[in-house]
Amino acid sequence: SKMTVKAGRMPCGTPNVYTKVPDGGWGWTVAFAFFFVEALTYGILKSFGVFFKDLMESFDETNSRISWIISICVFVQTFTAPLSTVLSNRFGHRLVVMAGGVLISTGMVIASFARSVVDMYVTIGLISGLGYCLSFLPTVTILSQYFDKRRSLVTAVASTGECFAVFSFAPAITALKEQIGWRYSLLAVGVLQLSIVICGSLLRPILIREQEEEAVKAQPREEPTETKYMLENEQTRTSIESIDSGVEITTSPSNVPGKTKAEPKSEEPKEHVQMLVETDSSPAEPKTKLLDFSVMKDSSFICYAFFGLFATLGFFAPSLYIIPLSLSLGISKDHSAYILSAMAIAEVFGRVSAGWVLNKQPIRKIYIELICVILLSVALFAFPFASEFWGLMTCSIFFGFMLGTVAGTHIPLLAEDDVVGIEKMSSAAGAYVFIQSLAGLAGPPLAGVLVDTTQKYSSAFYSCAAGMVLGAVFLSLVRPCKVGLCQRRQQPQSTEESAAAAAAVVVPDLPDDFIDMDIGKAENSGKASDS
Repeated sequence: SKMTVKAGRMPCGTPNVYTKVPDGGWGWTVAFAFFFVEALTYGILKSFGVFFKDLMESFDETNSRISWIISICVFVQTFTAPLSTVLSNRFGHRLVVMAGGVLISTGMVIASFARSVVDMYVTIGLISGLGYCLSFLPTVTILSQYFDKRRSLVTAVASTGECFAVFSFAPAITALKEQIGWRYSLLAVGVLQLSIVICGSLLRPILIREQEEEAVKAQPREEPTETKYMLENEQTRTSIESIDSGVEITTSPSNVPGKTKAEPKSEEPKEHVQMLVETDSSPAEPKTKLLDFSVMKDSSFICYAFFGLFATLGFFAPSLYIIPLSLSLGISKDHSAYILSAMAIAEVFGRVSAGWVLNKQPIRKIYIELICVILLSVALFAFPFASEFWGLMTCSIFFGFMLGTVAGTHIPLLAEDDVVGIEKMSSAAGAYVFIQSLAGLAGPPLAGVLVDTTQKYSSAFYSCAAGMVLGAVFLSLVRPCKVGLCQRRQQPQSTEESAAAAAAVVVPDLPDDFIDMDIGKAENSGKASDS
């Protein structure tokens, strides 16, 4: 049997309709698009540290105020995640990602003409930040829908686009700045990011029709029950035959015991009932919720969201402050760029390794993620102890590898049953990234304030490590909360099923008019005694 069935029309293009998750097919094209979306979104954000010194000198601003550019951008990107979910469910992933690419490019191009740091807050922070959200989240969501067994591996490999971007963009932008200056370099980056529009055009929607087919096949078996309920509810006084079994259901007064005269069965009520059954048997088309807030009632998702909230503190600050830290240790600009590039290459291997491990069956993926988060915390604590180039290079490689294991899997893990499952992946991703917005807003400025106060870049890494440790604590509670919640749900259901079974055994099925029969007999006996 063919996996792909006839495709229908959708507002944002023709969807690929499958009878089950394809684990490939057009999904490979979507993975290819996601690779470049990652490179042109998070890859640029993590490479933005090469502009820090230039912006501080041009605008005569402190470290913390320059850090607000990325903080506002990350905050807007994560805060507007529910909006991205709503727009994707309404207009489709393709159109939303293409619109996001236009916003990102527009913000970056305008930022190259900025005259103050406040202008950068508006252009890169607000305009590009909204574009990042509209581009990244719908792409990773639709990629998860195209894969099932290979989801972890494919997502991890495709997300390495961010790492290759940091590896190539950091030295390239550094060399470009020396030739044409930071403004024209930022303008070139903005024009390059317009390529996201092309990537968005490749995101064809996907539909799975397996559940609908099963519902249609199972429907005829339910017709006798529906017929019986319809007759009982309407109190129809006629006799009909069951559609499948041929069992006669009698509720007419003429069929009570003591009356032997048979009456002809009317075909008109049977046709009437059959027509109603066919009308009810057609499954109604379910309405797609623009945003499902039921995930907020899931305690396991709440714990996972708090993990993302605190872990976000350790995602951006190291890549932003690794170059200033290396310069403060007397390392040259070229060697500082090499350190950032080495971190990016190590992140590639981390992402691929995590995807390969999580693709193994059977394995409890949430525990693998917990181990990676703990090791990532150790890597962050190690940075302040580096005092020269090779020490910092070693810490960067270790951190990059562990960051890849976490950054490439923490959003796709929402699709696992230990968190919310694939059915609620879209809404859960929007809520999850929305909760991360607070850490994205506060993380880099907090690190900047600590650096300005202590005059040591190592303070930024300590704050990141503290947040990562708190994230590990909440991540360790996800699985226990899910198991406890499932057990509490099963107990009431089992109690209701037992009560229903007992009622079915004790209470027999009686004709509706047996009470009238008994009352009639009682009246007749009473008259006989009086006479």
